[in-house]
Amino acid sequence: MTGLLLRLAVPTMLAQLINVLYSIVDRMFIGHIAGVGSLALAGVGVCGPIVTLLSSFSFLVGLGGTPLMAMKLGAGDQDGASELLSNCFKLLLGLALGLSLLFFLLRRQFLWWFGASADTFPYALDYITIYIAGTAFALLSGGLNSFLIAQGRSGLGMGTVVLGAAMNIGLDPVFIFALDMGVSGAAWATILSQAAACAFALISLRLPGLPVPLRWGKLQPALCKKVLALGLAPFLTYALDSVILIILNTVLQRQGGPGEGDVLITCAAIVQSYMLLIAMPMSGITLGCQGVVSFNLGAGNRERVRLALRGVLLLCLAFAALMLAVTHLCSPWFVRLFTKDVQVMARSVSYIKLYTAGALFMAVQWTAVDMSTALGQVGLALLCSLVRKSLFLTGILLFPVLFTAAAAFAAEPFCDITASVISAVLFAHFTPKLLDARCGPRAQQGQG
Repeated sequence: MTGLLLRLAVPTMLAQLINVLYSIVDRMFIGHIAGVGSLALAGVGVCGPIVTLLSSFSFLVGLGGTPLMAMKLGAGDQDGASELLSNCFKLLLGLALGLSLLFFLLRRQFLWWFGASADTFPYALDYITIYIAGTAFALLSGGLNSFLIAQGRSGLGMGTVVLGAAMNIGLDPVFIFALDMGVSGAAWATILSQAAACAFALISLRLPGLPVPLRWGKLQPALCKKVLALGLAPFLTYALDSVILIILNTVLQRQGGPGEGDVLITCAAIVQSYMLLIAMPMSGITLGCQGVVSFNLGAGNRERVRLALRGVLLLCLAFAALMLAVTHLCSPWFVRLFTKDVQVMARSVSYIKLYTAGALFMAVQWTAVDMSTALGQVGLALLCSLVRKSLFLTGILLFPVLFTAAAAFAAEPFCDITASVISAVLFAHFTPKLLDARCGPRAQQGQG
């Protein structure tokens, strides 16, 4: 079981790590634009949570559909898996069109509400306007990639994000500096890279020999509702994270005041970029292993479900421990990639160490939420996720009032530690009952 989990988790984890480069490479280059780097970085920092919020809709479909596909494949229902993929593709298309229109119409209001200042607004507007035009590419590449992984094609899944990230890294310096397009160049580099990743995912899902190739098929509203219901918990996990980061930027701007607010948001852009290096690969571990849990649940094999759950937790804990060590050794070098401003550098290093202090507890939280989804326990996954978000929001709103504006960064370890304890207790209580109901006597014999 350990070998299987590693074969699935490592490529997906690396794919998510590479996917992080979409966000942080833009910020690295933008922070070094001559004369305006810090302000431009703050402007893009305001856009960051909005971009992530848009992208999170791919999880609504991708992580809602893939456990259902794995269960159908585990039960031998090939036709049902094919219908599921077809309807998920339609859902992604519909979401992409609707969200693009909504966010384009409201983009100016969003930026003012979510932490932009008069100095940073022009940079934020340039970036977000162009990015919204490529929303469909982001949602389709992210959402469809999950269905490659669910069919055991984690290599193709990794290829999707590697292609996009490599293009983004190559195009950023050309558009930003060589063509002197500044922030707009970073946005164009991102959406062109996402378009290439989207094309790769579509082609991969049509390859001969794939267990469940992509077909157009017939729209089935009842099936779409099942996908959205199961995907609600992981979607809210990512979407509410984005909303809370938006609130964090707003609090930093308003509590920090003129000048200090922009400095804090610049630091926040760097801190959140570093946090992505922990959160996204960890979600890659749980995403890559979801299919194993769902498949064995569908097959009624309790012992293999139990082994998979334990293996996922251990992998997440090992990765979190590694990243804690990296944080304390390498965060100054990481910050230098974004800025040469001595004040911003010193403060960002300090905030990164504070923000990531609860990383080991994140491993427990991520396992509880994403494995609950894999087991079909949507209510439990949603509850665990909402507990964490509520604690995070409480810290963001309360700590700056009690202490200083920068104390908002302490909200992350506060919620990580407290929520993980609550989630672990809930998961340990409800999961055995589910396995008793779904697996029955066969599981108790340890077959499989």
